[in-house]
Amino acid sequence: MSMACSYLQWRSSATNRRTPQTAHNPNSFGPQRQVINHVPTPQPIFQFIAFGLIIFLAFLQFLPATHFRDPSDPFRNWVPVQSNPSLRASSDENSSGGENELLHIVSWMDCLDLRLLAVLANSTLSASRYPDLVRFHFFIPKGDEDKVSFFKLKVLFPHSNLEIHGQEEVKEVIRTAFSGINHSIFNYEEIAPFVIPSVHQFLSKFTYLSPNVIVKGRVEELIGVDLSSYAIAVAEDCCNRLNSYVNWDVLDAIQRSASKPWVSETIYAKNSCMLDLSVLLIDARKLENDFLEAFLWWSKVLNLSERSRGRNPATALALYNRYLKLSSSWLVKKSTSVLVTDSLIVLYDGPKTVCSEFGDGAALQTEHGNFWMEYLPPMSDRILGS
Repeated sequence: MSMACSYLQWRSSATNRRTPQTAHNPNSFGPQRQVINHVPTPQPIFQFIAFGLIIFLAFLQFLPATHFRDPSDPFRNWVPVQSNPSLRASSDENSSGGENELLHIVSWMDCLDLRLLAVLANSTLSASRYPDLVRFHFFIPKGDEDKVSFFKLKVLFPHSNLEIHGQEEVKEVIRTAFSGINHSIFNYEEIAPFVIPSVHQFLSKFTYLSPNVIVKGRVEELIGVDLSSYAIAVAEDCCNRLNSYVNWDVLDAIQRSASKPWVSETIYAKNSCMLDLSVLLIDARKLENDFLEAFLWWSKVLNLSERSRGRNPATALALYNRYLKLSSSWLVKKSTSVLVTDSLIVLYDGPKTVCSEFGDGAALQTEHGNFWMEYLPPMSDRILGS
């Protein structure tokens, strides 16, 4: 009996202990109400900040590039786009507009040979860090009337800035200045670079390159040279001296008796280097207008009856002490020279069409080297004609 009473008391107490848990136990049987934890709503200010950040990052994609990797750099370092000081100097001097910020390259060809122009253009563009800023101005005999030559060059260089100009206007200025003078004492290619800006006035600053050269240096570094008060920069060819072309007694007598602005007030140096006119930097805004007059005057007083071979002393004397000396690396070297590795410009050594002495015919010069072939664009023979 006592055992039964103990069992009942234990069961009753156990039941009483479970009863309050049943009412609050979510696992108990019977209807249950599901508890849902709602996602907290973000503050509106954070939504606006996030949206604004996305828009800001999207607009960053439209900003111009500030750095690039130079393909010629083996370490592939990042270089600022405007890090070239010469280009910045050029842009500062020509801040008047987008046209003047281009790198104008001028070349004059008395006897048309598209192969030379193709090598000149390709070597210049290949060496330049900013080929999209280079604009070529080729002065050829028939000029813009020669549509075939223009389209052939555009096929080879479809993305280049290239213009073809006629020569007649420039030649007319020279012929007028030299009226009654034997034209055999000069060639147009030698004088044209100094006359071109008076006819084409948009060429306020440009680099003149002979069609007979191959460019290894960057033209933006050349056009960025600080000319100071000079209008012309040119390299000196000290393998040719002035006293080899001029009678020094005659020159001394001329200097003592003449009073012309282009006659030097200081004594002429006998060992003066001749000028290599294959590469010129010209700022037409500083260019004096008496070059043709000075050239003609020197030709008369020196009694130059025929064109001098290689260099014309009248040009050297007309520019005496009136130019900035370029670095010797811009002096044209032959491809066979031991100094060619240090040169930024090399003489074209390929086949070319050569005009006759009187400009009334042309002949193909077949003897040539192989250096030029490295700069001949693919398919040139098929497009330009062999």
